[in-house]
Amino acid sequence: MKFRSVFDIIGPIMIGPSSSHTAGAARIGRAARSLFGRLPRRVTITLYGSFAKTYRGHGTDVALVGGLLDFDTDDERMVQALEMARESGVEITFIESEEGADHPNTAHLHLEDDQGDLGVTGISIGGGKMEIVELNGFELSLSGSAPALLVTHHDRYGAVAKVATVLANHQINIGYMQVSRKEKGLEALMIIETDQHVEDPIQQEILSLEDITGVTVL
Repeated sequence: MKFRSVFDIIGPIMIGPSSSHTAGAARIGRAARSLFGRLPRRVTITLYGSFAKTYRGHGTDVALVGGLLDFDTDDERMVQALEMARESGVEITFIESEEGADHPNTAHLHLEDDQGDLGVTGISIGGGKMEIVELNGFELSLSGSAPALLVTHHDRYGAVAKVATVLANHQINIGYMQVSRKEKGLEALMIIETDQHVEDPIQQEILSLEDITGVTVL
């Protein structure tokens, strides 16, 4: 694994006790909140492996919920996250799964409200770092270390080129792109990491393209 700075080794500034079980978990929760785009009303959190066995003792439950409330790892409100979520009317359910997982620190979050729902699976990989590895059934690898544009679309010829053209017209450079689909000709997902933030007017321009069904920025 490559590290960008010494802080990737010693971990982030955080409300403890563990960079993997607390800081990484908080970042998973915060990424899920960002992808959902708003505070959910109901969240079911399924924990796997080490997360399932030790989440209460290591504060993983508090950290995940703090992330869902959009708290950063060093936010002093983190320790009150469970209570604050209840006060905000958010219903949280934790499930300890005995199923195996590819990574020992794995959490699946299902976020819901009256407008829709979202399924996000994240792993905490150490040093406070995390990856989102699944989004609504799509497999991906998203660290959140760079601005990322997530575009859902019909699996049609030219859809990727249309989005790339819009970004090029606005002088936005693509650093990384991944395209996945559940089945040929059905729903697909583009993950595009960019060197610049994609502002809302550009997001709306992409959303207006033929065959594009959704645009989210992480």
